[in-house]
Amino acid sequence: MSLTTLRAPLGVPTRQPTHPGRFLARHYLGPLAISQSRTARLLGVSRRRMHELTQGQRAMSPDTAIRCAMAFGVRADFWLSLQSNWDCFQAWRKLRAPTLVTACTALPPEGARFALGRPGGKTIAPTLVALRTHVPLSHP
Repeated sequence: MSLTTLRAPLGVPTRQPTHPGRFLARHYLGPLAISQSRTARLLGVSRRRMHELTQGQRAMSPDTAIRCAMAFGVRADFWLSLQSNWDCFQAWRKLRAPTLVTACTALPPEGARFALGRPGGKTIAPTLVALRTHVPLSHP
């Protein structure tokens, strides 16, 4: 198994998605020429909250998603879907980097077989699942 063959699990975007706050700024605030201060007043949130959201430093909460849905006429689940995609991608990025670098240094050459402590002594090739769950690998 090489680092280049790992793929994101189903449902995780393969490219970094747009943060929902940046999407809001780019597709609504900019074209409508609405300032962050005015948007904050319109939504009933603080200017700081709006600034952090549009800079990608704050998550789109369900409360904010509902407020944006009412103000801009876009469904609340659309905003939450953008946030979910962002969260999944960021979690995948954090998970794969340190785990694989640490775990792959302990792996024997590609093609070797391992006993993962299964009943009956069945052997399987190492998988990311084994690396993530920190199952001790032992040679047969």
